[in-house]
Amino acid sequence: MPNIKIFSGSSHPDLSQKIADRLGLELGKVVTKKFSNQETCVEIGESVRGEDVYIVQSGCGEINDNLMELLIMINACKIASASRVTAVIPCFPYARQDKKDKSRAPISAKLVANMLSVSGADHIITMDLHASQIQVSTHEQLFCLRGSREQLC
Repeated sequence: MPNIKIFSGSSHPDLSQKIADRLGLELGKVVTKKFSNQETCVEIGESVRGEDVYIVQSGCGEINDNLMELLIMINACKIASASRVTAVIPCFPYARQDKKDKSRAPISAKLVANMLSVSGADHIITMDLHASQIQVSTHEQLFCLRGSREQLC
């Protein structure tokens, strides 16, 4: 049975700490830094081999930087042989761009879901999506938390 490890992205360390405290767990060690050209570098500071990893990172604030950091963290854990990686994203990035409303317009929410899948996320937990029609690829499951109910989107 794999152990649970929780890691925090830089978007909401307080929320991550509250989640870890509530579960009686310590936050995993992770170091994020920026190179001089503003590329994001992430180093997972402990073994995740065979572990059930949860990464808490919101899509608020500097959305693009936070999203890239999350993608790199997911990939780093997968490459390090984590058993399962779940992205906990309280505010799903690009959720407002969930449908094609004009010709040649992208469905950016779908693109973000695909990027999460390709980076190695097995599951995504998010809250109060802009609309229920956000569709994700079949490689992962998206769990939406609305109030006190959980449902599979």
